[in-house]
Parts: sequence; structure tokens; C-alpha cells
Amino acid sequence: MKSTEIREAFLKFYESKGHQRVASSSLVPGNDPTLLFTNAGMVQFKDVFLGQESRPYKTATSSQRCVRAGGKHNDLENVGYTARHHTFFEMLGNFSFGDYFKREAIKYAWEFLTEVLQLPEEKLWVTVHISDQEAEDIWLKEMGVSAERFSRLDEDNFWQMGDTGPCGPSSEIFYDHGEDVFGGPPGSPNDDGDRYIEIWNLVFMQYERSASGQAELPNPSIDTGMGLERIAAIMQGVHTNYEIDMFQALLQAVAKETGATDMEDKSLRVVADHIRSCAFLIVDGILPGNEGRAYVLRRIMRRAIRHGNKLGASSAFFYKLVATLVKEMGDAYPELVEQQAQIEKIILAEEQQFAKTLENGMAILNAAIDDLQDNVLPGDVVFKLYDTYGFPVDLTNDIARERELVLDMEGYELAMQAQRQRSKGAGSFELDYNQSFKMEGSTEFTGHTDSTAEAKVVALLVEGERVDSVVAGSKAVIVLDRTPFYAEAGGQVGDCGYISSDAARFEATDTTKAGGHHLHHGVVLEGSLSLGDTVTASINSAVRKAIAVNHSATHLLHAALRKVVGEQVAQKGSLVTSERLRFDFSNFEAVTPAQLRAVEEMVNAQVRANVAVSVELTDMESAKQKGAMALFGEKYGDVVRLLSMGEENFSVELCGGTHVERTGDIGLIRIVSESGIASGVRRLEAVTGAQAMALFEQTDAELMTIAATVKGNRDNVVTKVEGLVQTNRQLEKQIQQLQAKLASAAGSDLASEAFEVAGIKILIAKLEGVEAKALRDTIDQLKNKLGKAAIVLAGVNDGKVALAAGVTKAEAKSIKAGDMLRQLATAIGGKGGGKPEMAQGGGGDSAALPAAIDELKVWAQQQLEQ
Repeated sequence: MKSTEIREAFLKFYESKGHQRVASSSLVPGNDPTLLFTNAGMVQFKDVFLGQESRPYKTATSSQRCVRAGGKHNDLENVGYTARHHTFFEMLGNFSFGDYFKREAIKYAWEFLTEVLQLPEEKLWVTVHISDQEAEDIWLKEMGVSAERFSRLDEDNFWQMGDTGPCGPSSEIFYDHGEDVFGGPPGSPNDDGDRYIEIWNLVFMQYERSASGQAELPNPSIDTGMGLERIAAIMQGVHTNYEIDMFQALLQAVAKETGATDMEDKSLRVVADHIRSCAFLIVDGILPGNEGRAYVLRRIMRRAIRHGNKLGASSAFFYKLVATLVKEMGDAYPELVEQQAQIEKIILAEEQQFAKTLENGMAILNAAIDDLQDNVLPGDVVFKLYDTYGFPVDLTNDIARERELVLDMEGYELAMQAQRQRSKGAGSFELDYNQSFKMEGSTEFTGHTDSTAEAKVVALLVEGERVDSVVAGSKAVIVLDRTPFYAEAGGQVGDCGYISSDAARFEATDTTKAGGHHLHHGVVLEGSLSLGDTVTASINSAVRKAIAVNHSATHLLHAALRKVVGEQVAQKGSLVTSERLRFDFSNFEAVTPAQLRAVEEMVNAQVRANVAVSVELTDMESAKQKGAMALFGEKYGDVVRLLSMGEENFSVELCGGTHVERTGDIGLIRIVSESGIASGVRRLEAVTGAQAMALFEQTDAELMTIAATVKGNRDNVVTKVEGLVQTNRQLEKQIQQLQAKLASAAGSDLASEAFEVAGIKILIAKLEGVEAKALRDTIDQLKNKLGKAAIVLAGVNDGKVALAAGVTKAEAKSIKAGDMLRQLATAIGGKGGGKPEMAQGGGGDSAALPAAIDELKVWAQQQLEQ
């Protein structure tokens, strides 16, 4: 069976058992601070297992895209060198949320393997946790599995997502490749061999683990996972995942693009694996960078590029593999097809950037290896390669391993201490998932239609601790059973306003969300509030309206950017407040002024059209068919809110935020700025409505001030300013010419001040009113005049000192221009340097210059007399 056939057979089988087929979620976990990437099929259902989210179905099945290349679950160093480790893989899974449990999970798995895939029972081996008598009885007594193909294990059969979160005993199913393959059954001394390969893990999710201990989950649930690549290898009769159909085409493509002829070369596997993870990470909104997820992507890409170079690639090749990947996986993942050009462009840019540093870095590494007295590469070398040349540590380790070397990681960590702040983004993924506020149920949000709501206080928090009441002056968090306050999400800031009762008044300055509850942050202005109190929650309608205007404008800007700049534009973040909006998007080039004007005109045309904004509640698949985009890093439920605005559905997005009723309510949009904030990420800032009018008024007032200054008016101010600029340029040119003449004349006079030491004429002098360029020209003239010479000139302008030094070529072996200049610059509180024959710099202490010049003369004489 082909891989695609196995995937479809699995999903159809569980659909026949009443499971809801659920699409793969993003590789970027939605609103989950504990994970770097989605690394298992259950990640998108995590809140369901914890009882913090409900779905309209009790059972589900999926084929989930997964990446294990960072944080706790990191297989990167093993990829390419083992038969089954990957950075990217697909996890086939079936899930029960408090519906069926162990008996059905075991029965379904056995039925699929033995009846659908028709694997012989005698080739399968089953394990359970040593404490799980129930699962053991089901396997041995009900399913009839032979006790000779059964093991009871300890740690290997207890599953957990991380240090915290849902967990429970598990039962694993292994496939026996036969006696001709080395290895023993699970739990035996030789179980690390390749004879018995785990293909399916059935997790019986019974507990939730937190920093304080382990507790029963509200509803025991099922989470299973079977690697598509592993089961495909078995069904296709091969021993390694790299021999299956999905990889064969990629391996051939890698060989073609690199010129490799040895198809057993491990580097072929590395590159073939890495193109999958890189492409899918880019699809899900990650761009290569220096922090967090972006840095992991860069590490994977650079590791692949280096292995491609080992295979023989002499120029950019990695981006060319995207076409083969799209051909192999595009049917299952159409987003690959849609974004192929953008993926290729991003990978090519990274290849070109890395090529600039790879050669220099390899030279440093090779030199360090040649100087080794043992087999340990010093930590400071590892750090220098990372910090200066962009070599990820695992890439250095890869090269070291090939040469039978090890890294001094302790020395590397010491060198990294000064740089720890850079890795703060990745470190944030170590947070405890259970630190967030948790309670059963959820807050009913009424804010899409109402600005006030009658509600009941269901929780009060002071400094993170639950309390029964709060009094005037207390900073607190209030949780209500229903609220019109929008909780910060999707770039839109949380609402502010008041929560009042007959006996109290609370000012809410912000609203956030934890689980399904809205948290109102603020201070008690008067009276006291207690659990169970009935209150009136009222948002600040003026602020909400301004926020809604900017949020709707953001949607229109996003759509216009995609139409004007290109379909590669995708949202990378946003901030929507009552004053302005900020929109970050993917694009490798600056948006031109002409494009910005076109975007602004297009959006304002939609504003003037004054079309009603349409809101529809639908399912994800229907929303996508209508052209909706799912935004990077956002988490969507099974019912989504589809927002359409503008003529002919100009903008169609999924959004839970608050918006205007008609596009005309926006009034006006004015783009304020466009800038780059990271590699491949641009930022656009804009204002709307009253803020936009205020900006126009301010600009007009500034224009009139400029017009008055240049003795012009609104009609001729541009011509007047252009004339002044041209006149200024001419005057600057004349000043430079005059300075050059003065310096030249001064230089002729200065030549007589030179003194000779060891056959070299030394000239160190000060010139008033001479700038750096004129100093360099004067030094060239003096070199010709003096012959063998070492010259340092200091030009003083408005108390600031410009320095230049020059030494004739042959004499630079005896005394260097850079050394002379640094001596003088340091003495006047400045800095500078350069090459042996020419150097320049500057300083700010002109008063110290005369003494510094005298000291430099003595120093130069001593250097030449040594």
C-alpha cells in the first residue's frame, strides 16, 4: 500500500466507527506556551482532555503534521543516522473524550492492523504498563493475544505530554521484522535492536500532572498515535522509513540536485527529511530567524544545506526540492501547492545568506581542529562559530561527529551566558501549562451584540490567589458568568469599562482570557464585591468603537496588501488599539511608496463603498471554501466566525474580534509607516477616523510652516524647498573644495615639521577646520612629498576631532597606521583603527589634543628605534 492509501484507510476506518475526521492543526500550537511545535496528534485536543474546552463530538481521528526538532522532544541530531528518526512526520491517531476507553481502543487498533492492513497476528507484540491489570486482561483474555508475545514494562509504558499536563499508562504494539534482524522483544536486554519496531501507542489518559502532583482527569480518555512513515515501511516490506514511497522521490531529487552518486550516503537522508520540516514550518508561518521557532527552522535549513554541500552541491540547491515535495504530498496538503513559490523564495534567501558565512566559518573550524591536541573541540570555538558565523551548535556537532570529535559543551555554556537573553524566546516554552487560571465552565461572551450585561461574580483573584471578596482600593481580577467585555486575542486589546453593583464599583482596565473564562483586571473604586454578587458589566463604548474601527481597517489592509504586493503576504502579528493599528506581514522586500499609495487608495475605496459587514458562524471547511484565511498562531474551534467585508467579499477572514457594522464607519484610513522588523517580516502602521483626520491637520500645519519659512505658499512650497536643497549642495561642494585647498596649502607648510627616525619621516600635526576627507587627501599628498613617511593628522571642527593616519607601503612593516591612530584616539577619548597603510577615527576632547600629539611623537620614535 502507498503511504497516501494507508493514511486514507486509517481515517476511513475510524470514521466507520463513528469518529469525526479532524484536519491536521498547525505546527504552531494555538495558545499553548508549553510547546515549541506540535509534536503529537493530541496537541490540538489538549484543552479537551483537560476539560477546559468542549467539542460537538466525543470521538475524533486525524493525521497530524508533527515536528520534533526543539525543546524536550528533539530528534534533530539522530535524523539521517537512524532508520526511523525524523524532524517531520505524520501521526495517525484516534481519540476519545470521555466516551470509550481501554477496551474499545484496544479492539479498534487490533482490528485495523489485523483485518484492514492484514498484518499477521504472530508478527505483532504487545506491551502494557506494569500497573495496568485491566489492559493486560483485555489483551490476553478478550483479544486472545499470546502471552509469548506480551510484555509488562514500567517507564516505557507511561506517557506524558511534558513535565506537566495530561498523562497516563499506555499500551504499545510492536512489529517483528523477523529473526534475520538483530534485536530482542520489548523489555529484553537487546530491545534497542531493529527487529521489534513500535508502530502504535495507545495512551489511556487518566491523569493530569502538575507541579504539585498528579490528579484524576474529569473524564478518562483515549489518545493514540501511529507514525505513518513507520507503518508504511512495514506495509511496503522495507526496513527503514527512508525506503518508503514518500521518501524515494525526495532522495532521487536530492541526488540529482547535488550530483551525489552513493544512494546510501546518510547526507541524502538528512536533506530529504529536512525539506519536509522546513516547507511545512514555512507553510504554518515560521520564517528563519535568531529566536525561538524561527531559530529552530534556521538550524534545520542550515544543517540540510551543509549536508548538501558535503554531497557535492556547489550552489543553491535546497529550494529546488520543494517542487518534488509538492508533487509527493500536495494532494494531501494543498497548502503546499498554494505556497510553493513563497516556500522556494524563503529557502533560497536563507541558502544565499548562509553561503556568505559558511566558507569563513568552515575555515575557522578546520583551523581549530588542526590545532587540537585531543579529540575535544573547545567551547569558545563552538560559541564563536555560533555567535559570529551563524553556525548552529548541532551543525558544529554534526561536523565534529564525522571527524570523531566531541564538543566542550560546558565551555560553550559559559561563553553563552552573556547571550542568554537571545534565547529567551525559546526558553519561554518551558512554562507550566497549569500556571494559567483554571475553573470549570466558561464565561458567556455577549459583546458582539451588547455593550452591557447583567452577570454574577463567579471568581475573585488578588495577586493570583482566589478570595471570597474584595474591597475599595484592591487591585483584583473578576470572573463573571457572562460579560460584554472582549478578552485580548488576535491582536485586539481587551476591553475596559466598569463592573458595578448597588454596593460597589470596579474599574476594569483590561480583559484577558484563561481557558474559557474572561478575566477582568482592574481596581475596586468603591464598596466591596463578593462571590455570587449580581453586577452590571458595562464596556467603555467609545473606546470599543475606536478599537472596532481599527480592527476592521486591519482586515481591509491585509486584503489590499495581498492584492497589490502579492499572495505571499500573510499576517505575522497585529496590534489593534483605540488609537492606531499595527500589522506585521511576510514579505522579503520593502513595500514601495507606489504600492503603499495603491493599498491606501484601495482600502479607502472600500470605506467609501459603505458595504455592510457580514458575520457568519460556520465550520472550518466551509469557511475555507469561501476563501477564508486561518491566521498564524491562532486556535480555532469546530465552529468558526467568518467575517466578510467590502465589495464582492473584498476581505474574508476568520475572526472572533469586534468590528464595525459597515465599512463606511471606518471613515478614513491613513498609512503612517512601513518598515522591516525581521528577516522577511514587514510592519505597517496606520490610523483611522478621527486619528487620521488629526494626522492630516498636523501635516497641513507643518506644510504651511515650511512654506512660510521658505517664503512660499502651498502651491510652490515643493519648488522652493527643492531650490534650497540644490543651493545647499552647491555651497557644500564649494566648502569641500576650499577645505581641500586649505589643507593642501597647510600640508605643504607642514612638510617642514616632519622629523626623521631610522630613515622614516614622522609627521604628526593638527589642522583647524578640516574634515576627514580632506585629511585623507592631504596625507596622500604628503606621502608623495616626503617619500618614506608615517603621517597622522587631526582636523578640529566645532570641538570635534577627525583623525587620519597613513604610512607608505614599505614602511608599514616597521610602524602601522592603525597603531598610531589608536594611540592618539584613545588619548582624546575617541576610537579608531584600520589597516597598516591607512586608518581613521575620531574623538571629542579637542583640549587634550596638543598633549596627545606630543605623546604620540615620543611613542612613534620609540617604536622605530627598537
